[in-house]
Amino acid sequence: MSRGAVRAPTVPPTARRAAAGPVGGPAGALPPGWPLIAMVGGYPLWWALGLGQFAFWLFAVPMAVELVRRPAIRVPPGFALWLLFLAWSLFGLALVHLTPPDTMPGSAGYLGFALRQVNYLVATVVCLYIGNLGRSRLPDATVARLLAWLCAVTVAGGLLGTFAPHFSYPSPLEALLPEGLAGDAYLRALLRPTAAQTMDFLGYDAPRASAPWEYTNTWAQNFSLLLAWLVAGWWCLGGTALRWAAGITAALALVPVVYSMNRGLWIALALAAAFAAHRLARAGRVRTLLATGCAAALLASAVALSPLLDVVQARLDNPHSDDGREAASAAAVRASFGSPVVGWGSTREMRGSGRSIAIGASRDCPQCGNMVIGNNGQLWLMLIANGWVGAALFLGYFGYTAWRYRADRSAVGSAALLGLLLPFWFMFVYTTMLAALIITMAGVAVLWRRERETARAGSPPVPRGAP
Repeated sequence: MSRGAVRAPTVPPTARRAAAGPVGGPAGALPPGWPLIAMVGGYPLWWALGLGQFAFWLFAVPMAVELVRRPAIRVPPGFALWLLFLAWSLFGLALVHLTPPDTMPGSAGYLGFALRQVNYLVATVVCLYIGNLGRSRLPDATVARLLAWLCAVTVAGGLLGTFAPHFSYPSPLEALLPEGLAGDAYLRALLRPTAAQTMDFLGYDAPRASAPWEYTNTWAQNFSLLLAWLVAGWWCLGGTALRWAAGITAALALVPVVYSMNRGLWIALALAAAFAAHRLARAGRVRTLLATGCAAALLASAVALSPLLDVVQARLDNPHSDDGREAASAAAVRASFGSPVVGWGSTREMRGSGRSIAIGASRDCPQCGNMVIGNNGQLWLMLIANGWVGAALFLGYFGYTAWRYRADRSAVGSAALLGLLLPFWFMFVYTTMLAALIITMAGVAVLWRRERETARAGSPPVPRGAP
């Protein structure tokens, strides 16, 4: 199953064409890949309406319908690992009502469990949809340019959060919800368009861009995953206009990247730069490598000679979250020892704080203690929610996929591969929200179908540097 297709009964050619639906049909029909195009291309509108990540849910429905109507559904290599993870993650539901040691009773979230399961399924549908369309109907360049556009939207949201940090309004979708649901802080973060999160760890209110995503850490993770697609989709595969757009977008991104004060993002960009340098050196593209190095040096000099340097220095001097993250990570490991096979199904609140079990949230100090275990990194989330076995299945699937496609050195292949590698850094500091998982899964689909169609044609591997 992992490398072939899920076979359906034989269907006559005429019925098969009818079952294919309007996609790729007569004139005036919707174009191939229209749900993906509408989902990604229209994301600014969906965010403004309050749909946010729920837009991914919405457009996954027609994708799933198209998949079901196919006579055969192909799956990528190693997909059995992913299916096993999806099944394994359901077992934790039986333990959600229990209280692991050193956690707050009643702090488990059934809502969080349900949202995560749906998100995993939606990302799976997107991966299979792109992979089964094929490159002739949905070219790699189209996928790359859509993700490049999403990168530009993310940069625009970062600028909005930097210069208009208090921009926020109740979305139309939020207004339609019952008062009990609309008042839930987690749902409000998903439904309400907000430009930035404001924090005071520097001794004053410091806005950190989040638009058009839920949280500032989500913004940082998505931007770092999408930046390679900006390079591949607009710079490498685009004409003069798109190259200018890519250069301007990357330059403008420097402002929210610095003002986000997100050390995880800064490290991710350094890792991405090292990955790009390695690939260019292996391909023998010394001139491009030198030009890129000079550009990076100029950017670093611009930051050092501008007020941005003060922001960077202030953030490095105030590692306010380190103690809390360390305590929450240790609590996740301790909780996982109590249920190492299937985990506890969902997150929990830590009893007390990292310093004392007596220090917890109160009316006078609502931010004291009781941190959510599993909210500070995908690895810690999987340990408490899915156990060591679930975490191994999740990481094993993406690790196997990255290793399998490591030889694809094309622009698109490199962007997709980087989207598989960076989450191995992010898993220590960020949880993987739906958009980040979809970006990674889109890369899986692109790499998989490139290998499949190259093998089917009996042609030699894709040349290095080819799109």
